[in-house]
Amino acid sequence: MCLFHLVRGIRLLENARHTYVVREACRDDIPGLESLVDRFVQRNRLLPRTTDELSDLIPFGFVAVDGDEVVGFAALEIYSAKLAEIRSLAVHDDYQGRGIGKALVQKCVDLAVKRNILEVMAITSADSFFQRCGFDFTLPGEKKALFMQTRDEY
Repeated sequence: MCLFHLVRGIRLLENARHTYVVREACRDDIPGLESLVDRFVQRNRLLPRTTDELSDLIPFGFVAVDGDEVVGFAALEIYSAKLAEIRSLAVHDDYQGRGIGKALVQKCVDLAVKRNILEVMAITSADSFFQRCGFDFTLPGEKKALFMQTRDEY
């Protein structure tokens, strides 16, 4: 476990048995991330991620942990000084509804602010969740993102 990162983590929720912590991700988290992300890939909720792709997300990623178990993840992929994207947001089913997803998104947004990124986007099927986090369907000036899929499979 990354003790350095654990010390810098923030406490999310305490009860008699558990303390949930959101902290910066580290390479030691990759096995837990693979397991967590795979659950969502199986249900077509996330795109598949290789170990190398998850490794690339680590420097700008955050995990939620319960003890040694990774129960949530999100990363900020920075495209330019103007644009970044929330990537691979996942919270284990047993931990949803506890504010973990919102805390992970906030850590990503905070990182974008710290790096002076102008806009953060989220491509999602859970638009109401992201709206509760402060996201909206349009950008200032009514700009919209349009997409074209170039193949049927990922």
